[in-house]
Amino acid sequence: MTIQVQFFGAAGEVTGSCHLVRVGERRILLDCGLIQGDRKAEARNREPFPFDPKSIDAVILSHAHIDHSGRIPLLIKSGYRGPVYTHRATADLCRTMLKDVGSLSEKDAEWENRKRERKGLPLIKPLFTIQDAEAAMTHFKSLDYGQQQTILPGVTLCLSDAGHILGSAIVELWLEEKAQQRKLVFSGDLGRSGMPILQDPTPIRTADLVLMESTYGDRLHRTWEQTLMELRGIFNETLANGKGNILIPAFAVGRTQEILYLFAKYYKEWGLDRWHIFLDSPMAIEATDAYARNSELFDDESLKLWRHQQEHSLLPNLHFTRTAEESMQINRLRTGAIIIAGSGMCNGGRIKQHLKHNIWRKECHVIITGYQAYGTLGRALVDGAEHIRLWGETVRVAATIHTIGGLSAHADQNGLMQWYNHFENHPPVMLVHGETQASAGLATRLRNELGAPVHVAVSGATQDLSQPIPVT
Repeated sequence: MTIQVQFFGAAGEVTGSCHLVRVGERRILLDCGLIQGDRKAEARNREPFPFDPKSIDAVILSHAHIDHSGRIPLLIKSGYRGPVYTHRATADLCRTMLKDVGSLSEKDAEWENRKRERKGLPLIKPLFTIQDAEAAMTHFKSLDYGQQQTILPGVTLCLSDAGHILGSAIVELWLEEKAQQRKLVFSGDLGRSGMPILQDPTPIRTADLVLMESTYGDRLHRTWEQTLMELRGIFNETLANGKGNILIPAFAVGRTQEILYLFAKYYKEWGLDRWHIFLDSPMAIEATDAYARNSELFDDESLKLWRHQQEHSLLPNLHFTRTAEESMQINRLRTGAIIIAGSGMCNGGRIKQHLKHNIWRKECHVIITGYQAYGTLGRALVDGAEHIRLWGETVRVAATIHTIGGLSAHADQNGLMQWYNHFENHPPVMLVHGETQASAGLATRLRNELGAPVHVAVSGATQDLSQPIPVT
């Protein structure tokens, strides 16, 4: 009798979420995400999967962020032929996000091959193409929250709202093999209570094993009140001291929409009417449209504001810049521009061009609004780098860097503790999706305060649900 889960990604690190569940001869993959970070880390995305993609019977996707979804086209390209079960809003977002990753992969390969041709080196292929991304979408099977569905013999699935981004899901799996029954709960990425736009994470009561994220397992976020005061202070300070430009690197899905919501809600209070606001990301613009199509998932306050603002334009001074030419025109502005652009970790996208034109100017500001992985340009800025490299050029960092941890879409240590505490009898928990220090900090508190049988997942390790899990 075999009921097991094996960890192949986001174990001891944050990105590359991927876990394999075995129920007898059946194989279910939880997430299939891209590894993000420096070049060495991202090169691992080209390595063969540590399992045969043709052997997988079903994929369950917790949400659309590419560190959870980004290798699905590659999985299918490598031979997977089964369904991808996910929330309908996640499927909607993935149509944009996976296509964007395919486009970037094509451009990166083209750029690299120009250099290789000049050196007489063998050419490389894109990780996957736009066409591969479009083909992958034909495998998606959309579900609603609370909809139980038997996806394989002895495997029943239900998704609940994780409150992280639109369509993000907590995965409940009821597994049965030769009269043995187990329940596995995978948190996906958990949001924070009281977040703008989204509902709070759904409490789950029962499980035999919990796979829980631990991104911020060793720290607490600032309160919403402190965060809002901090943002207001940045805008007021910039206006008072010369009014340079403000750059906001933002994830296209989730963070961008939250920022726009806050801008609409505090438009007058923060003096935003004195700025030109640019959403300089085609993918974020499409994602914002997807949010609008799925607005019934918003919390009551956000839904009311969203519908009111849609009738009167989201923000009167908001400019959507879709083309490269429109983006380049922004860089002619020396003052008075708030520029929201990807990528959220500054590793690619249009934000790098805006950094090139503004990061060396002391009157400018950069607002970091989300998690920055090791090895990324955003992490270097957060860690106080005095110089950065952009396209082979060393650029001085003179702009003020603000790290607004209170905007995080991830639950902090208290939020994770509260969510786990809803489980009856405190079942065994495996911590995933966290750097070593973060996972260790959460593990210690779970053991000491709740007596939880807790382990930190190790890449490649297997946890057997058929046998009692030892307490540590």
